[in-house]
Amino acid sequence: MKKFRKAVVAGNWKMNKSVKEAVSLAETVHRELSDQRDVDVILSPPFTALQAVGEVLAEGQIKLSAQNMHWEKDGAYTGEVSAAMLRDLYCRYVILGHSERRSHFGETDEIVNRKASMALQSGLEPIICVGESLEQREADETMDVVETQLTAALAGLENQVAKINLAYEPVWAIGTGLTATPRQAQEVHAHIRSVLATLTDESASQAVRIQYGGSVKIENIVELLQQEDIDGALVGGASLEARTFVQMVLSLSEELG
Repeated sequence: MKKFRKAVVAGNWKMNKSVKEAVSLAETVHRELSDQRDVDVILSPPFTALQAVGEVLAEGQIKLSAQNMHWEKDGAYTGEVSAAMLRDLYCRYVILGHSERRSHFGETDEIVNRKASMALQSGLEPIICVGESLEQREADETMDVVETQLTAALAGLENQVAKINLAYEPVWAIGTGLTATPRQAQEVHAHIRSVLATLTDESASQAVRIQYGGSVKIENIVELLQQEDIDGALVGGASLEARTFVQMVLSLSEELG
């Protein structure tokens, strides 16, 4: 299962965990995984816990990510958080364009593009999410939807794809318990890589890591990442329980080893 692109597993905690709970979870993950080097591990707590979790992760290999950010440097944007603020908390990554941001808060491809541009300007590595709804999949529109989202999100940023992670997350699999089969996920990941090749070049497209997100769990993570173009997982619910998340990473690390 050796790949030249290093595997990555990111835990997106969404709107869960108090600061105390987040620290406890981070401490367990840090204790068990901070020394392993086969898989890049990223934790994405809510804004309120970023500083506390960042302090836990200060020593070791695990990186900190935010779940969202604003596209402006600063200004009168009540309730928003800027890229510079995230950098100040030692975030390395930021998740952008998550399906829940798109569906609940009306984020468009243009907004995702503006956020990605500011993230890159500020030294953050964006994890840009794309994916289709159940209706779009049933209408056989998956590839067109993903291509449109990806092309718009990367507009003007094509020469910076080396600093970008992508995540394919079918909307119908987010928090539903449903998961794309490894074959279904691989087909879309391969298409994403082919779109990248047209936007940049073959070499750049092969270097980009593409994660899968959508009810990833311990029972399917290894099989998913055995696929040629799936380089990681964006884990939601299963990342909220420390032992489960740790075992997912260790199982993947063992397979890679």
